[in-house]
Amino acid sequence: MRIRVVNPNTTAEMTARIEVNARAVAGPGVTVEAVTSAMGPASIESHYDEALSVPGVLAAVADGEASGVDGYVIACFGDPGLDAARELARGPVVGIAEAAMHAATLVGRGFSVVTTLDRTRGRAWELAARYGAAGACRGVHACDIPVLELDRDPHLADRVTALAGRALERDDSDVIVLGCAGMADLCATVAARLGVPVVDGVAAATLFVQSLVTLGLRTSPRGEFAPPPAKRYSGPLSGFGLPVPSRVA
Repeated sequence: MRIRVVNPNTTAEMTARIEVNARAVAGPGVTVEAVTSAMGPASIESHYDEALSVPGVLAAVADGEASGVDGYVIACFGDPGLDAARELARGPVVGIAEAAMHAATLVGRGFSVVTTLDRTRGRAWELAARYGAAGACRGVHACDIPVLELDRDPHLADRVTALAGRALERDDSDVIVLGCAGMADLCATVAARLGVPVVDGVAAATLFVQSLVTLGLRTSPRGEFAPPPAKRYSGPLSGFGLPVPSRVA
């Protein structure tokens, strides 16, 4: 089984950290390959960034389809391009926010999200509603550290742990969701210090994809996620207008 983990930003150092965390949970016979988007922003911290990251995500999925990838993880907490990627892929596609929120509801009654910048909190709330977790999501809290500064802050674990601890008390929650792929390697440390489940979406999404492939479950080719109709695209997106092969149900 081959799982492709797509980093929607163009920062290769972050891709390397994401790959380590994804490979750590993969089962026997599962190959995990993390890829860096070939186009788009260096980090995703706004709606503008997210919109411009989607072509790179779709290019990575299209390339994976040509090389026989079995399933995909979208490794950004905004889950950019998730629906469009499902239209392209034969196998399952799972976003890390989607996976983390679903996993959190399986191990607690309520969860708090700890994310990066305050301006991204609204997107997390929107996704909680979309994924049916609005009632379980008790709060979204920002540490106000830019994504590209996460690996440069020597006190990151302390800051995130302190914020997560305050979130548990303020929200009366019992699970923490880490709201950025760049926080994935903090999971065990924060969980050990706080004594509650801490969910990393990269690990959760990798295992969800692995499980779906094992179960033989694919995105339905009927209705909204059917392959998109072939048509011409213009300008810088002209290369995205190629016909999409039919999927096998």
